Amino acid sequence: MFAAMEPHIKAVIWDFGGVVSTSPFEAFNAYEAERGLPRDFIRSVNARNPDENAWARLERSQVGAEGFDELFRSESAALGHEVPGRDILALLAGRLRPRVVEALKACKVHAKAGCITNNAPIGKGASMTEDAGRASEVESVFALFDHVIESSKLGIRKPDPRIYALMCEALEVEPQDCVYLDDLGINLKPARAMGMTTIKVLSEDQLLADLSQATGLEFS
Repeated sequence: MFAAMEPHIKAVIWDFGGVVSTSPFEAFNAYEAERGLPRDFIRSVNARNPDENAWARLERSQVGAEGFDELFRSESAALGHEVPGRDILALLAGRLRPRVVEALKACKVHAKAGCITNNAPIGKGASMTEDAGRASEVESVFALFDHVIESSKLGIRKPDPRIYALMCEALEVEPQDCVYLDDLGINLKPARAMGMTTIKVLSEDQLLADLSQATGLEFS
């Protein structure tokens, strides 16, 4: 890896699920295929009334697992396929991407590192899993960040612009001096409007290539 980061980059800010770990959308699609549901049906439920639906309320800790189970069941049934919310919660914990974790470590040598994650108050800590081994692995990665913002603890979630401003304040950086990575375009829009360099994550290889271009570092 080259050691020359672009001098104006003071911080790299990461989403977690779908960026540092695999996307839960992959697990959603597998679940849909197994049960004969339309592809991306779960995402379509989450996209309806996105500020006040079961998903949004869960990520703001306004409901717990039991409440989410009932609300998601009702919302999905209204769209033609009843899906228990508890089934969805079991799909949330992704697998870490080792190459991305190494890129995070490399970036941290030269700049501050932050994480903004929309997560749910379930499982063991930020990992959203009951598997103690996996939870420990995830917590070791979270320990790499200089600052972490979890929607379930803060009570606000992306794409609320306040969450990005709070991260900049915590890291003591200006938005224009930051790179922000997320797998959802809706979450990138406010960061870009503030002046951040944004990267929409579509795949691991693409993430590393775009991050290399944005930072000047090279990742293997």
